[in-house]
Amino acid sequence: MGEAFAAMVIAQNAKEPDVSAIGGTLARASISEQVSNRILAMIKSGNLKAGDKMPTEQQMCVALGISRPPLREALKALTLMGILESRQGGRYTVTDLSPTRLVTPFNVLLSVSDDDIHTQFEARAVVELELVRFCAERASDEQCERIKSLGVDGRGFTEDPIGFRLLDAEYHQAINAGANNQILSTISEGLYNVAIDARRIASATPGVIEISVDQHCRVAEAIAMRDAKTAVAQYREHLDHVLATTLRAIHELPEQKDG
Repeated sequence: MGEAFAAMVIAQNAKEPDVSAIGGTLARASISEQVSNRILAMIKSGNLKAGDKMPTEQQMCVALGISRPPLREALKALTLMGILESRQGGRYTVTDLSPTRLVTPFNVLLSVSDDDIHTQFEARAVVELELVRFCAERASDEQCERIKSLGVDGRGFTEDPIGFRLLDAEYHQAINAGANNQILSTISEGLYNVAIDARRIASATPGVIEISVDQHCRVAEAIAMRDAKTAVAQYREHLDHVLATTLRAIHELPEQKDG
């Protein structure tokens, strides 16, 4: 693998001489970033594939003409991105490159983001409204029936906020599954957790669950009828309701913490 990796580096040097110094070694500036880009280019070109074992650190250092610190920094960055994973013995392997794995770092950053709640819900609307449209167009009959069933089941949880939140997550996951777009679904799962503490309070507010359940049922009916336009409009109304009740709950959070 070491010789093959070196050959890949030489081939890239020939294509991109501007990022290399004389002799095929990397320039001093942003060495770790350049190493990351080299490895990503090898994956993009198909020279490195999912499941491939990377050469040893020593072999990569020799091939790239760099020391171990910047190499390790690059490998760590690619690991955090979900591109590589460290195996026992210190060897790195290219991951399965699945959308779920690759979007996970984004979801982690989103969970600690201090973006305005309106900005976050705008992002949620962009993603989820498309998922609802795709679901109405692509979901199987069985998936449509499951979404309808989950919507109706919500009527049994109007006095059980915890149970409803679990059912709510299952309902949205069912829509995502019916949309048949793994990347958007994974992003949606991260956005779903926006302001989750405030939404816990909101769901315990009298009347909130009943409205959400009615909206869930209307969305589900439109999806089952393959009426994407109506499904999107109904879901837009649902998101507006969730945002409004979340904002009200956010104002209550400091009071609850002080109490």
